[in-house]
Amino acid sequence: MANETKYDVVVVGAGIVGLAHAYHAYNRGLRVAVVDHADGVTGASVQNFGHACITAQSGTALRYGTAGRQHWLDLSRKAGFWSAEVGTLCVARHDDELALINEFAAERGSTDVRLLDRSQILDRLPIRPEGVTGGMYLPNDIQVDPRSAAPSIARWLEASGVDFYWRTAATHFDTGVVHTTRGDLHTETTFVTVNYDIDRLFPEFADRDELQRCRLHMLRAHAPLAFTLPTPLFTGWSLVRYSGFDQLASKDAVLQRLRAEYPDYVDIDLHQMYTPQPDGSILVGDTHAKDVSTSPFQSEKGFAVLIDEAEKLFGVPLTVTERWQGVYSSAPNKEFLIEEPIDGVHVVTVTTGIGMTTSMGLALETVENALLRNNIRIPA
Repeated sequence: MANETKYDVVVVGAGIVGLAHAYHAYNRGLRVAVVDHADGVTGASVQNFGHACITAQSGTALRYGTAGRQHWLDLSRKAGFWSAEVGTLCVARHDDELALINEFAAERGSTDVRLLDRSQILDRLPIRPEGVTGGMYLPNDIQVDPRSAAPSIARWLEASGVDFYWRTAATHFDTGVVHTTRGDLHTETTFVTVNYDIDRLFPEFADRDELQRCRLHMLRAHAPLAFTLPTPLFTGWSLVRYSGFDQLASKDAVLQRLRAEYPDYVDIDLHQMYTPQPDGSILVGDTHAKDVSTSPFQSEKGFAVLIDEAEKLFGVPLTVTERWQGVYSSAPNKEFLIEEPIDGVHVVTVTTGIGMTTSMGLALETVENALLRNNIRIPA
């Protein structure tokens, strides 16, 4: 690749975090290129639920999710992919889950959380009534089509003048240069956003943060025609997974009961949640297994549990049309890896399963910070 073009920004990695960086740099009138080893958007950016679960986050992740919400909606209109401001419903099926929901609502307030009594949650959800004690509605969460959102953003950016170098791998970096398998790209600022593959470019960060690949059981299913799920649906398993509930006094009781009641689910690290899709199908998930390298083999147990628990909750048979193994970057004690190992080279990786939720706000902040540090002038 003989390329004499000098870029303001080069993004390595065309997943949603990389595309968000390209989008914010392009929005500032900068000359942008994106490099990716694949021939299109693949990986975690199309394997997820398409659910920006903003309200369930805390701290930095909540800030990123909130800041990025409007950018998702704006990009949906510009790039032409489906999105919906539907919020999230969460059902409580035990008194301890309802106590945790009430504690969460008291902390966040009515703008973020709307409590629902038993009859209200049952009116909204096509679920069996046994054990249901109440629930909540999180109005600020949004949905996008996970299969089309990131690819549509890439196509729109490319049509708008961002240069994409597909099937091109970055090999190493120097200040002002990205060395690739097709030659060098010259740039003021580089963002390396390759998710779990960061261990192949900057292994010292992967070793330091104990970076692993988290493998998921996920599936798509169809229910009978009369079945309609109005929003993404959280369960008690969600309440013990997201950071927004971590510091609440009621969490431990829920966690301990679920582990005692479902000991066979501990090893698969179940998260029982559902997101409806525009075609009427439902994305069902998920389980979690963490390793440095991804095993190509996936047991049937995870899929069997997901199907069994879904049919118990909804009281109807599901027809499974797709199964897949999602993979994302995971670190035990942090949600984001943000470093500048070389002047002008910024490593940005989400190290938990909230990349779609946080990507737009994360990139907004890291792009702005990098431009300030590197004294890049934004065109008038």
